[in-house]
Amino acid sequence: MLLTTITTQLDEIGIAQRLADEFAVAAAQDDRAAGFPFRHIEALRESGLLALTAPQQFGGRGGGLEIAAQVIREIGRGDPAIGLVLVMQYAHLALLHRGRWPAALVARVVRDAATEGALINALRVEPELGTPMRGGLPATVARRIDNGWLLSGRKIYSTGSEGLRWAIVWARTDEDEARVGQFLVPMQADGVRIIPTWDTLGLRASSSHDVQFDEVLLPPDYAVDIRRPAEWAVRGDETSAWVSLLIAALYTGVAEAGRDWIVAFLKSRVPANLGKPLAELPRMQEAVGAIEERIAVNRRLIGSAARDMDAGQVPAASQSGLIKHVATENAIAAVEGALKLAGNHGIARRNPLERHYRDVLCGRIHSPQEDSVLVAAGRAVLGL
Repeated sequence: MLLTTITTQLDEIGIAQRLADEFAVAAAQDDRAAGFPFRHIEALRESGLLALTAPQQFGGRGGGLEIAAQVIREIGRGDPAIGLVLVMQYAHLALLHRGRWPAALVARVVRDAATEGALINALRVEPELGTPMRGGLPATVARRIDNGWLLSGRKIYSTGSEGLRWAIVWARTDEDEARVGQFLVPMQADGVRIIPTWDTLGLRASSSHDVQFDEVLLPPDYAVDIRRPAEWAVRGDETSAWVSLLIAALYTGVAEAGRDWIVAFLKSRVPANLGKPLAELPRMQEAVGAIEERIAVNRRLIGSAARDMDAGQVPAASQSGLIKHVATENAIAAVEGALKLAGNHGIARRNPLERHYRDVLCGRIHSPQEDSVLVAAGRAVLGL
């Protein structure tokens, strides 16, 4: 059984490496057009990787966090915009069946992903609210009616919006004592409208547009997990591990892409005054070693924590957040190091390094952000 598992994982990593190489060819074009790469989603579906973390009882592969992180790192190396969509897919498919959702809806959503390649993501951020992790009630409202709910509101930064079949929408009820939580929304339902607003520095092909909900009719049981606001104060350790470690893996992949480009550049660049490749200079070797140091630390940190998670030793949310923070900063520093070595070549749009730099900077935006991570870690150490 162990040999079969290892062989399967090697196959999946090999598939991810091949797809990453293919995705990298079109990544610059998709970045400039800010167009969602549907063909990449189809390739992931055909390969079976979209269902990697879906439980086997629902038709998925039942992959754990360690293999998921390795696949995400590879896809991030090729096209981090589609890698971010895959991060959200993997985390939700791995965790939905462990939550409070109705079992029938879990089965339907996860089977859709496992057998048909349907995408799912949570839409939480709003113009006024920002991220719910910092508190506050959403402006998106679900109004109770006789035959279900009517959902209205607007979400921003809705990653993968154009490709989603299912959205988990963060909203509050219109009850006297409002409850808050997750409403399952089919993205093809009447009243759902994608507003193309995503025009940013990096991850431009991730289709993280605004989504408008205008009295979208939902069945009663599509209020899949609504609670009193205080019950949502803390993200669970398991959820934190999946999201934080996969985000860390994604940007480590971007750093690896930057490293690969600068290595090829230094080997091929032969200045007339030097008469040999830049790669032969000790100071260049030292600088590349510093880049590799950061990437190697990331891979060890992520791999170790992911293996613990798969073994049932769930890291505390504060620890997962620290790994995400350290790995993100390491990835940014690695790509910055490559830029310093490349000079003007590094910022030329004809070369991919400037895109890698724009993409890797986005790592700082994802929750939990630096201040939240460090405060949580400090409070944990201080026993507060």
